[in-house]
Amino acid sequence: MEARNRKLSEWYSKIQRAEIKLPRFQRFEAWDRWRICSLIETVIRNLPLGITLILEVGDEEKFISRHLATAPELDGRVYEHLLDGQQRLTALWRVFHNNYEWETYFIYIKEFDNYELDDDLEDVSAYWRGRYYKKNGERYPIWCDDPAQSLHRGMIPVHLLRPEDIQREIDEWIEEATSSLEPKDDGKDELRKFFDFKKRVSDRIRDLRSVVANYNLPYLSLPLTTDKSVALNVFINMNTNSKPLSQYDIVVAEVENVMGKSLHDLEEELNEKYPDIARYAPLSDQILNTSSLLQGYLPNQRGAWDMDKRKMVEQWDTMAIGLSRMAKFLKSEGILDEQRLPTNAVLAVIAALYADIPDAGDKRGRDELLLKKYIWHGFFTDRYENSAATHAFADFNKLRVIIRDEVKQDGSKFSTADVPIFSEHPLAEAEELMTAEWPKRATIRGRGILAVACRLGALDFSTGERLDINNIKQRQYHHIFPDALLKEAEVNSFLALNCALISDKTNISIGRKDPLEYLKDRYEWTSEAIVRERLQSHLIPIEELANGGYEGLSNKDKVEKIKKDFSFFLKKRAEKIIQGVKLLTDGHQLSARDFFEG
Repeated sequence: MEARNRKLSEWYSKIQRAEIKLPRFQRFEAWDRWRICSLIETVIRNLPLGITLILEVGDEEKFISRHLATAPELDGRVYEHLLDGQQRLTALWRVFHNNYEWETYFIYIKEFDNYELDDDLEDVSAYWRGRYYKKNGERYPIWCDDPAQSLHRGMIPVHLLRPEDIQREIDEWIEEATSSLEPKDDGKDELRKFFDFKKRVSDRIRDLRSVVANYNLPYLSLPLTTDKSVALNVFINMNTNSKPLSQYDIVVAEVENVMGKSLHDLEEELNEKYPDIARYAPLSDQILNTSSLLQGYLPNQRGAWDMDKRKMVEQWDTMAIGLSRMAKFLKSEGILDEQRLPTNAVLAVIAALYADIPDAGDKRGRDELLLKKYIWHGFFTDRYENSAATHAFADFNKLRVIIRDEVKQDGSKFSTADVPIFSEHPLAEAEELMTAEWPKRATIRGRGILAVACRLGALDFSTGERLDINNIKQRQYHHIFPDALLKEAEVNSFLALNCALISDKTNISIGRKDPLEYLKDRYEWTSEAIVRERLQSHLIPIEELANGGYEGLSNKDKVEKIKKDFSFFLKKRAEKIIQGVKLLTDGHQLSARDFFEG
């Protein structure tokens, strides 16, 4: 291959006529405002830009394709696929139409700048201005769309430089930008200065347009005889060398190669049909990990690369149903989203196991009991602290033979004793839970503690509203023993056992109040029994919480009492959580009556 020259005006025309399109597996736009400005300046200063890569297209396109963002979606003949250079050409097309919703792009010309309030800018440089909408529906700042105000600031909108015949549009813009400057009297000198100014504006725009239209953007061209797999490899290698592709990008490309189907389209359809799946992890990761397990590969990047992409598409429905049932199962266990999921290592295992679990009947009940034991062991053992994919793969294989009712060589059935997560990893003890970190951080144990409380429904302290999938986003992480109180005693308040999920309004109303104080506040407008019920739904031991009595103590005595009360509270709550963990890992349901008398 040899590099060829092509003017920017030619690239523009090809996009305009939809003669050049993107393979569907290409990423979407990713450049930020600063990179776009840098690109504009590279062009108007006639500096070199990187090589673009295209694949020539014959009678039929080798890949499913799409138009560049905001380009005309015409159905004419496609002559080229853009393999590398999408970000550059998309950005240029869009700035030449200034159709970004949240910014407008200009070329700053110092000699036209008569605005005293702006910052110093470099002459003939690209400039973007962020845009926003007010309640009246108008787009601000208004000056960006006002030729007179723009020119007063020395700003020429980049869309006037697009390389097509728009002379009438340019003339109208100049006329509107300068009309207020035209002298009202007949003084010849003033009129001459005015027309000279208009000509200078016109000349600068003309010169910039000439630079843009004639700018050379070289490219390499793969001939139309290039094998599809070769083109795909070139695409992957070139993109990896410039900006690494994600695991999913590469698999998308490979699925296109072997099946001629768009993985992006399949993913979008899956998300529309089963929107709850994406609540637990990026949908693309779940698709790849579950598909890998179904084919007997590790649920990680290596497995995604090694698995058969044709078989992946053939098993798509099995994978999709498994993921949807996984999401429904987690929801039933009180795990409502990714932020409250202790470890994502269990996701693909559960989804893939559903391929062998019937839709209904006693067998389904037995198998889901096994899944229940599995996930809670995953949350309260060290099984997935390290090498999670390898361990998940091993657990999956043993769980699957149990679900399939397979037998060993000696004729005996497989049991939980054969599954490493059950046989080799003991459950955490209460002392370990007392050091678990704040569940907002991605720690398995910290989020596991919160998950047990959520399993009971986690009633809001004030409203009594039960935690569910509809209000989870409105819940906040609340310090049961207030952060400010514990700071006085130099005690770490950010522990999972000191956390409860309650609504944001309830959290604000409690604020700095000592536990005893905000409990008394609740008793004033409702019954003690209701307050107990709501706190107990978080497995909060009320007697240990309601010590209080810090007023009137010396600083030393206060610190000692706070430390003692908090330690006692943590110990009691840890015991409640462990009690819940043992019930869950044995397959039981949870009720507050299991933990509290009366």
